[in-house]
Amino acid sequence: MKRTLQVLNELELGGVIDRYAIGGAMGATFYVEPLLTFDLDVVLPQSAAGLLSLAPLYEALLARGYIEEGECVLIEGVPIQFLPAYNALLEEALREARETLYEEVPTRVVRAEHLIVICLQTGRDKDRERVRIFREQAELDMNYLAGVRAPAPRPRREMEAMDTLKPEIARLFAAKEARRHKLAALPFPDKVRAVVCLQEMAAPVLRARGIKVRVWNLDDRVA
Repeated sequence: MKRTLQVLNELELGGVIDRYAIGGAMGATFYVEPLLTFDLDVVLPQSAAGLLSLAPLYEALLARGYIEEGECVLIEGVPIQFLPAYNALLEEALREARETLYEEVPTRVVRAEHLIVICLQTGRDKDRERVRIFREQAELDMNYLAGVRAPAPRPRREMEAMDTLKPEIARLFAAKEARRHKLAALPFPDKVRAVVCLQEMAAPVLRARGIKVRVWNLDDRVA
């Protein structure tokens, strides 16, 4: 993942993207035990006129030899899903993301407090479980958490209905859900290799937090 973040930094330096921050399950790993994930969620700003078009970014990545795989772009072996900050909560999370290092590479990570509120907003079972893990394991600034800008309460504590989202965001969420089902159907050896890839990505983060990590040593003979 080190080289992946270097590429993102180069894109930001070159003006292809204005700013980015790591979110999702990998972002959570900077604060709590690793959460199972198969991609790296990267939050990007919207344009002043509305939803950010990802086309220029995809074109810049294609010029570097990185191609789309469904809703993701494979950058140095890591599937990246770019998510425009489509509401006030994500805009604030991106703006106030924490500067940190990953194997000496500078990057940004969404604050734990914002990740909690994002989980509460989406409201899925796994998100509620993540909130519990954050409360038990993360060092939270409760005063800051109380001031996080959350969207107005909705009738249901579920993810915003797809018909209320802008078409591009709806497409990203639908593709992400489809990818989860596809990954769930993988043969067991492929799932084990995916877990090892997660261990390899999370290991530098955990070691930086003083946690001893042992990545499984597997080869192509896994069966």
